[in-house]
Amino acid sequence: MFAAATKNFVKQVGDGGRLVPVPSLSEADRYQPLSLVIKKRTCLLSKKSKFASTPFTLKDILHGEKEISAGVSSYQLLNYEDKSDVSLNGRRGNQIMNDVGFDVAGSDSIAFKASFGIVTKHEVEVPTLLKELTTRKINFDHCLVHQSRKSRMEILCVVMESIRTTRQCSLTVHTGMRGETMRFHFIEDQNCKGRDKAIVFPAHTTIAFSVFELYIHLDGNFELCVTPVSKGGFEKEKSGSSSLTKLRRLKSNLFHRNKRVVATIANSDAYLEDLFTDYYEKAASMTDLSTSYLGEGSHIRINLLNNNIPKGPCVLCGMGSSKRETVYGCLECSFNGQKYVRLHAVPCFDLWHKRVK
Repeated sequence: MFAAATKNFVKQVGDGGRLVPVPSLSEADRYQPLSLVIKKRTCLLSKKSKFASTPFTLKDILHGEKEISAGVSSYQLLNYEDKSDVSLNGRRGNQIMNDVGFDVAGSDSIAFKASFGIVTKHEVEVPTLLKELTTRKINFDHCLVHQSRKSRMEILCVVMESIRTTRQCSLTVHTGMRGETMRFHFIEDQNCKGRDKAIVFPAHTTIAFSVFELYIHLDGNFELCVTPVSKGGFEKEKSGSSSLTKLRRLKSNLFHRNKRVVATIANSDAYLEDLFTDYYEKAASMTDLSTSYLGEGSHIRINLLNNNIPKGPCVLCGMGSSKRETVYGCLECSFNGQKYVRLHAVPCFDLWHKRVK
């Protein structure tokens, strides 16, 4: 009943779409100015959102113990009395039945009466708050911040205004059948009777609120999203360094694994860059091999696996142990007491024999 009444209030009063109805009477006291709420998207592809209350205020997630001194102004908004006669047919009827909170079987309509009386609006002094928050930072160790940061579906928000009742209020719901001549009446017979239900809640109950989303930077600074087009959330970490930096880092890691092999190669950075690029970007095929500089009787490249020689690192570049690589070599060259050398087809075979020629 309470959810149905607050939804109807927001629909009639409106506020450019920023006003949100309080969903539950038991949580109404958690939607006060400067309280924190969580905005949850129902799914990644949907623009619809739901709000969940928290037991925290904005001060709780900031570094330091200093209180927030921005004031809250209050004034009377309107005198609200609502009487509605709503059909239970269709999608809207199904939603109303859920909001009413009790069985309405056998009825096709609901007569709804909400008596809020004079309601007041309480809103934070935004310019003062913005000036005060310029020197404050978010505490990422706070449990609410930590949990919200891990979720892609949640955004932290600050309640900036709330609308409250000023006196004890009542909500009454009557269910029954529509009449032919009256707008609404009950059929008093043995088969179908009208039913009613009423609740009374105390003064100073929050019935609606509005929020500003928080956009939180990696360094702890944050912004209040004061315009409807601004979006809150957490700043994403940068995706990483440039491709050239990654290439140099990978090259360094690969060649420093075997300093003895690297020492046999020229110390030119350009040479290393060309060697690395050739090895990883050119296809290791027979057609890539260029041995035109070798004369008759020159050494030939063979597959060492066919000669019962297992895989191992190439003597020139130090790579070649992974399963995806096949290391070829030469049986007419020797190295470190072995009567063969392991060499990649491209470009190590050519480079090795250019060096030893």
